[in-house]
Amino acid sequence: MASTRRPTYRSGTGAPKPANASNNGNARSGGTGTDVISASKNPGDAAAGGGRTPPGRPDTPTGKVLAFPEPKGRRRKRILLGTAGIVAVLMAAIVAAAVYSPVLALRTVTVEGTKLVGADQVQAALAPLQGKPLPQISEGEVTTLLKPLVQIKDASVKALPPSTLQVRVTERVPVALVKQGDTYQLVDVDGVQLSTTKDAASVALPVIDGGSGTLPKDLFQAITAVLGALPADVLARLSNASAASADAVELKLVDGQSIVWGNAGEKELKARVLSALLKVPADPKNPVRVFDVSVPRHPVTR
Repeated sequence: MASTRRPTYRSGTGAPKPANASNNGNARSGGTGTDVISASKNPGDAAAGGGRTPPGRPDTPTGKVLAFPEPKGRRRKRILLGTAGIVAVLMAAIVAAAVYSPVLALRTVTVEGTKLVGADQVQAALAPLQGKPLPQISEGEVTTLLKPLVQIKDASVKALPPSTLQVRVTERVPVALVKQGDTYQLVDVDGVQLSTTKDAASVALPVIDGGSGTLPKDLFQAITAVLGALPADVLARLSNASAASADAVELKLVDGQSIVWGNAGEKELKARVLSALLKVPADPKNPVRVFDVSVPRHPVTR
């Protein structure tokens, strides 16, 4: 039986070399008998290097650069930033239009909380604001315009679009009448003159007695501090208040009873004690003529 011999080739004879020859001997693929030739991705490299990619050369087709898609997170952020910018510009335009729009110009002023002054006085004081857009009107501006009305201690404002400004005032609280000649000045705890009257009986407030001369400032402040601490029902029962010194304030009720107050210290506690003493039923056989609350923790009646 004749044996089949594989042809051998010697180097240098010009005979063809088996395709894709390598050190591992894998010259054929899949056992199909077909030689598979390894080709370089760069034709020039294949011709120069026998199918191998030279060291240091990119293993990519010549003249091509791989493009990677932008990360989704970065793209989303870029879109959000762009949208936010557009929204900010639109909002700025809307705000500017509202601030300067004649549609929101002030035409009506409503007033609440007035007793000592009339609503028409407040409206007259705020007349310079007429026609001004509501968003441009500040509470400080309103307070400044109302400053000449000394009866008003504070004010708050609220814009009611399209053209109304609501003003709520807090007035000073009158605590006494100060006699000046044949008239009486209505004053608050700070001594601010709120109004005048010639009929003291028409106002249910005590009269501060300055004697024959002008009451010194320290005595006046001591008296008004005491009166400012009294509840309204007690204040309405007082006929007058006087002070020999800042430590010797005395009050008198309309029925003739006297109150020894002392100085202006612990005035809130003294006011509560006095209010409680005045609520005790009177004893016809032993009527109280004097309430002494100068030492409020140990009051005395006699």
